[in-house]
Amino acid sequence: MAYVITGLDAEPFRPLFGLPDEALATHGAVRRTVDAKPGFPCRITLEDAEPGETVLLLNHEYQSADSPYRGRHAIYVREGGHATARITNAVPPYLAGRLISLRAFDDAGMMVDADVVEGRELEPLIARLFSNTVVAYLHVHNAKRGCYAARIDRG
Repeated sequence: MAYVITGLDAEPFRPLFGLPDEALATHGAVRRTVDAKPGFPCRITLEDAEPGETVLLLNHEYQSADSPYRGRHAIYVREGGHATARITNAVPPYLAGRLISLRAFDDAGMMVDADVVEGRELEPLIARLFSNTVVAYLHVHNAKRGCYAARIDRG
């Protein structure tokens, strides 16, 4: 089963990069200096940020579908000019080392299936969920903290 894991587009976050802490607060965001790896997973690059880097912790609407499953949660994004990750037919280390909740949605944004798996065992679950032709896309969440991690589409 061919699939593509995609990070978030950096453009909506760029106006926040470099803002003073007081200005970030008006957007409900805070800056953190990374002090451990793993621990600060960037939703743009789909990598854990390196110690010493700065990341923004902010609330993000990851599921904008007009359905009961519309959702928002806290995420980290690296500050700077990082490119959006697009990974084909491979699970990045960022996901492989975490307990993952994988949620399957149809075209109307309704959840049709879900499961929890160790990230290193993600590929068989992706294949199983996409074997249902009703499934339009998958959302990856960190199972422990519940935050959005990435989107998966058919390849």
